[in-house]
Amino acid sequence: MDHAQDWKETLADLDRRRERAFGMGGPERVARHHAKGKLDARARLDRLLDDGSFQEFGTLVGGDVAADGLIAGAGRIDGVPVMVGAEDFTTLAGSIGPGGNSKRYRLAELALRNKIPLVMLLEGAGFRPSGEHYGRTPTDLIAQAKCSGKVPTVSAVLGPSAGHGALVAPVCDFTIMSSHGAIFTAGPPVVKESTGEDIPKEDLGGPGVALASGVIHNHAEDDETVLDDIRRYLSYFPSSAWSYPPTRLADDTAGPRPTPEICDIVSRDNRHIYDMRSVLDVIFDRPDWFEVQPTFGRAVICALAHLGGYPVAVVANQPEVLAGSIDADAADKAAHFIAVADAFHLPIVFLADNPGMLPGSRSERRGVLRSGARMFAAQTSATTLKLHVTLRKAFGFGSMVMSLLGFDDQVATFAYPGATMGAMGAAALSKATNAGEDYTEVLKQMELEASYRSAGHLGFDELISPEETRDALLATLQRGIFSRQAVAEPVSRTVITP
Repeated sequence: MDHAQDWKETLADLDRRRERAFGMGGPERVARHHAKGKLDARARLDRLLDDGSFQEFGTLVGGDVAADGLIAGAGRIDGVPVMVGAEDFTTLAGSIGPGGNSKRYRLAELALRNKIPLVMLLEGAGFRPSGEHYGRTPTDLIAQAKCSGKVPTVSAVLGPSAGHGALVAPVCDFTIMSSHGAIFTAGPPVVKESTGEDIPKEDLGGPGVALASGVIHNHAEDDETVLDDIRRYLSYFPSSAWSYPPTRLADDTAGPRPTPEICDIVSRDNRHIYDMRSVLDVIFDRPDWFEVQPTFGRAVICALAHLGGYPVAVVANQPEVLAGSIDADAADKAAHFIAVADAFHLPIVFLADNPGMLPGSRSERRGVLRSGARMFAAQTSATTLKLHVTLRKAFGFGSMVMSLLGFDDQVATFAYPGATMGAMGAAALSKATNAGEDYTEVLKQMELEASYRSAGHLGFDELISPEETRDALLATLQRGIFSRQAVAEPVSRTVITP
């Protein structure tokens, strides 16, 4: 008996229902969305994921409300499986209904169950005021929180994101926003109603506000660049904390090589500034490193890079900003970055050149000591491989938060000749003791002798020439990688974060 005819009408009905969901908010709303220079939710998934890899679930959730405003499913990024959800602003402003709320929970549940990254593309108005019963509404955030430290979590803010949906972003490891994005507890209409303040969404939570507050890590101009940056960010990470980061195949940029260029970048005079980014360009494989939160806490650079093909996290002082002094924002940024790197077993390379924590009344009012303690707690509790280089100076607590601390389980600690450590620098000491004005050469000699005294007491493992920097770090990293003789596991944290 031919049963194909029996299925024909049923399958035609399924196709009609799917087409309704695939149409999102309808041709007119989708066209208006495109006219603003934005991709629609399904086009965003096409851009983010490997071609043809998206497998949707919950397509028919919401009935006549297409996918209930949230497109959810699984796909691949560079061959690695991920779970991904995209709020559809063309459908009831991407608001959250009961079905969409369930899909959010399911996404996080499957990400943790399958040990794969979770990516959320946000552009929505929060919970939908429909009068329907939502059950235990925060369960999706609880499920997402359970993913923290277990699988990489990433979000993108690609339009206005308010209320419950906006809470997804700060719970993620990494969040990036487009120029169309805005994020807030409540949108301008609610703010107007509740406080009387009349403010546009850009001034309430646009890129300028969200980046300055640290709620958002990175910014890119348009949807396409945001999605490309997510792919790039995830390329440094394993699929979960139960595996180690992926090693890139070696090429002619990944092997040993001297780095004499650093002598031209870093002056021996501690008072001369330079751009630490130029040092990163020289040390790591290709100039391919990816900076996280480049406009927040700029006195510290946090970046993802490759060294000999191995993904690493980099925490580096930036002498161009506050002479490298670590302020509260820089310490908070670094603390979060270190915790994420440690959770996913990325070795951390510390490049120190700072005069300590930022002093002064304004810095104290910002809580620099608490933030510094937070960074200190993050780096001392880190169980991943830690490598340290002091380029010129690292004073006081500023040296401790940068992992120049004896017997702290580092794989290696290096310093350049003339590097100074301790309570204060030679220049400050000279002024405090009323030394003469012409003391440049005296300072250099004092610093040089201090570095040799430190080396004589094993204050660090070895004094190295700047041209030996990459080779010393690479050889040490390659040796340290041998510690991975057991199956990777999530990090168990016992420290109470300050």
